[in-house]
Amino acid sequence: MSTINLLDLDRKGMEAFFASIGEKPFRATQVLKWLYQEQVGDIDEMTNLSKVLRANLKENCIIEAPEIITEQIAADGTRKWVIQMGCNNRIETVFIPEEKRGTLCVSSQIGCALACTFCSTAQQGFNRNLTVSEIIGQLYVAQNRLGTEKRITNVVMMGMGEPLLNFDNVVKAMNLMMDDLAYGLSKRRVTISTSGVVPAIYRLTEICDVSLAVSLHAANDELRNILVPINQKYPLKVLMAACRENVKLTPRRKITFEYVMLEGINDSSADARALIKLLKNIPAKINLIPFNPFPNSNYQCSSAVSINRFRDILHSADLITTIRRTRGEDIDAACGQLVGKVKDKSRRHLKLNLVESP
Repeated sequence: MSTINLLDLDRKGMEAFFASIGEKPFRATQVLKWLYQEQVGDIDEMTNLSKVLRANLKENCIIEAPEIITEQIAADGTRKWVIQMGCNNRIETVFIPEEKRGTLCVSSQIGCALACTFCSTAQQGFNRNLTVSEIIGQLYVAQNRLGTEKRITNVVMMGMGEPLLNFDNVVKAMNLMMDDLAYGLSKRRVTISTSGVVPAIYRLTEICDVSLAVSLHAANDELRNILVPINQKYPLKVLMAACRENVKLTPRRKITFEYVMLEGINDSSADARALIKLLKNIPAKINLIPFNPFPNSNYQCSSAVSINRFRDILHSADLITTIRRTRGEDIDAACGQLVGKVKDKSRRHLKLNLVESP
């Protein structure tokens, strides 16, 4: 038997593992509670397991979470952790404290292959997908670091990478986030963000009931092809059809559409009206995101006047619209600023159609 990291197993995986060694399914319940509710990192501390079983687990299993290398705390209380992921690669995870909740922004890949032009993360290239243990491990080490001081109530898969291009591992990690034996988060408090990997949106709709956010950023294909190049493969008509299918199964829920505000690019009154037309008949919330600058970017953030005008036009069409408050900007922890340390294997000259979706 190869060594198994217990943090790589969701409930189904844990039950299958114990069945494979001749143990009853309730052992999975015991171990999941030890790992995530008690935050135990040593098999010997799992005292309701027999000595024989513990010895077996120690011989064949490990509990290995990623390691926090550095921590930065912003003036507004936002925390950014640089986390070591092996092979000298590092990702960044961000905790955003608020009065009634604490949101953890989790990464799904080392780097990103989608090359969105306004995103600093995308400029770093792509190395690999994160494993289940590396994804849930961000929550694991973050809660350990925070202790009883702060509680993580929400998770957004909006860190480094495109979550739906790491579909299986991300879904297993989200299952653990929502499992009552693990973190027990409400499905309304776990959000996955995608740039528009359409086949994976359909697949997600069928098997995993979490909140969906779509990185939209433009209301026409010509502009979105530039800002979000995966649009060349899955244009807006196809993407909107997938979004409509998603909300059919969750009729009381709205999809969040993220829209970064770029001065003179996508912030005109005509752009706002085009967005209203695009989202017609889709239960939607729009999150306007002031652009966060990074070195060598060719964009500027829209003015407050432009952002407010854009919001007001959307409000006039009865679209729920918020302006995201920039958090952690002084430590480069704001939206689109996460960079980590990535050994790029993506070969930027490759055409987008070589990036296969699930």
